[in-house]
Amino acid sequence: MPTYTYHCENCNKKFELFFYIKDYIPSPKCNFCNSKKTERSYTDDVSTIQNSIKKHDTELKTVGDLANRNRDRMSDDQKQSLYSKHNSYKATEDKVLPKGMNRIKKPPKTKWT
Repeated sequence: MPTYTYHCENCNKKFELFFYIKDYIPSPKCNFCNSKKTERSYTDDVSTIQNSIKKHDTELKTVGDLANRNRDRMSDDQKQSLYSKHNSYKATEDKVLPKGMNRIKKPPKTKWT
């Protein structure tokens, strides 16, 4: 469920509310003083690294959503390990090929005029 941050003009406090987008309220009552003089604090929502809207596991609809969720759960060490695992093939050009095989050389880049 999305997290929304609001600021109360009456008591000058910030509070967060969790609800579906379809239930969005532009000016809810303040959790501290029950005032209706509240407004959405977009800067707080945008400034968070994980974004203001988090999807629950049942709301993941694309492979990209799933990949982003898994990436956010990984530590920096895990990310580095995965990066080196997937990019290790680049260092294989120095390896000797089996007898009778050779590498195809890339043609030189040409400028199109």
